[in-house]
Amino acid sequence: MKIATIAHGATTQAILLVNDNNFVEVSKLFPGEDFPDVKRVIELKTIKELSQALTNYSLPLQQINAEKFLAPYRNPGLIWGIGLNYAAHAADLSAVAPGDEPASFIKGDHTIIGYGDEIVIPFQSERTTAEAELGIVIGKYCRNVSEAEALDYLYGVVPILDQTAEDILQKNPRFLTRSKNFPTFFSFGPALITMDEVNSLFPQISEIKVETIINGDIYRENTVSNMTFNPAALISFHSHVMPLYPGDIISTGTPGAVHINDGDTVECNIPRVGRLINNVVKQGK
Repeated sequence: MKIATIAHGATTQAILLVNDNNFVEVSKLFPGEDFPDVKRVIELKTIKELSQALTNYSLPLQQINAEKFLAPYRNPGLIWGIGLNYAAHAADLSAVAPGDEPASFIKGDHTIIGYGDEIVIPFQSERTTAEAELGIVIGKYCRNVSEAEALDYLYGVVPILDQTAEDILQKNPRFLTRSKNFPTFFSFGPALITMDEVNSLFPQISEIKVETIINGDIYRENTVSNMTFNPAALISFHSHVMPLYPGDIISTGTPGAVHINDGDTVECNIPRVGRLINNVVKQGK
């Protein structure tokens, strides 16, 4: 299943995308309950409950027309980013990829935008990059779990574009938090793909491919199998650092960071999962 959030008059609504042309509001599957965004769905309904409710639903579906797809939600408890998780990307930056433990950082929810929103290059940066990544979304309380059980804690996956003010970071590696946390520096969506569908599309999550695309051309691509730390390892490791809660996001690292400029269009394409597209503008001083 694919779950998204759309503008609905002055409010927002979580929807299930039944196919490329039709959807149903989650609140219609569970009368009397309110689901303003995807996070509320994650918190209140299991994937099995969603699937059963959709099976039992008999009213007409709504047709996708000019609905505005928003960021799936804007209030995750945590956004974990993973740095240099593909050795090839580390080589691009003449950096040494982490060997024993993942290099992670946290982003604030003020950085969040969704499909079609503008990525804004801050006036403080002359060299900002966009990085296509696979996002993995926690579905239930997760603490001190093993790698073997880690994927059982996932609700789904989502395309991500993670931005970095690269010139600020290169001044000093301790500037990582600042370089990653300008507004619009975390785009995700348009839909979260639940793990039942992920498992039906891919025999192994390691087979998922991520593409960084700039102005229609693939800049870098790689598969999850080439990550230094796979999704299960990332979940397990970070669950031993602190609790992970429903809706928490781990952005698993990029196959390649592309420099972006005013007027560019940048995309994260994950074949069979989804395509996230954002235009780029430069902020004036």
